[in-house]
Amino acid sequence: MKTGGLSSREVERYSRQMMVEGIGESGQRKLSNATVAVMGIGGLGSPATIYLAAAGVGKIVLVDYQAPDISNLNRQVLHWERDVNEGKSKVESAAWKAREFNSDVEIVPKKIKVTEENIGGVFADVDVILDCLDDFSPRYLLNDFCVREDVPFVHAAVEGFNGQITTIVPGKTPCLKCLFPVRPPKKAVFPIAGVTAGVFGVLEVAEAFKLITGIGEPLLSKLMVGDLLYNYWETIEICRIDTCMVCGHARQEK
Repeated sequence: MKTGGLSSREVERYSRQMMVEGIGESGQRKLSNATVAVMGIGGLGSPATIYLAAAGVGKIVLVDYQAPDISNLNRQVLHWERDVNEGKSKVESAAWKAREFNSDVEIVPKKIKVTEENIGGVFADVDVILDCLDDFSPRYLLNDFCVREDVPFVHAAVEGFNGQITTIVPGKTPCLKCLFPVRPPKKAVFPIAGVTAGVFGVLEVAEAFKLITGIGEPLLSKLMVGDLLYNYWETIEICRIDTCMVCGHARQEK
């Protein structure tokens, strides 16, 4: 986490945000001094990246190893036709737009496939991580790392017009393995309405915002699910599992 005050330009830029009850200049400084990583710069990661920059998060680490293609563009709104045609990676495509949007924010693109061996270096000194992935294998890897290193992360997943989101704080909430002890089957291609990814990507930023500033009530030990097609929302209480091999007693006794 970096340290420092706000410049006069930042005070002007975030003036409306600092008017919100509970934020003020102290809350904005917390955002400015925070480092947030986005793992997966796709449908969820695109809106998450731009709204982290809009909020004034001081350092944003973008992690992805893939390049966008034309079938991504219905939802991955930080990637444009020119990026596809020029063969840019997703982190390159997102980074230049985020920098143009807010030059006071440090954008760190990391074109890398995260593994058990390199994950510590990829997410070194990060305060919060946003899980913007579409596969549970890397999600479990992220979950293991965050529990081991005591790093909060926000999980979201979407399909069609449906989505889910929860905030995981190691030692306080269930981990991802508590929620999904068995890996859900991965679909080679799954249906997704672009607006669904947009809504849940922005909700992830709202959760990070609350964690960093300390205002409001994050989705701790709660899973919020939403159906945008029929405007159905429900928040479900969730519990840690003692037998969880990642965060439960079984892990501690191992």
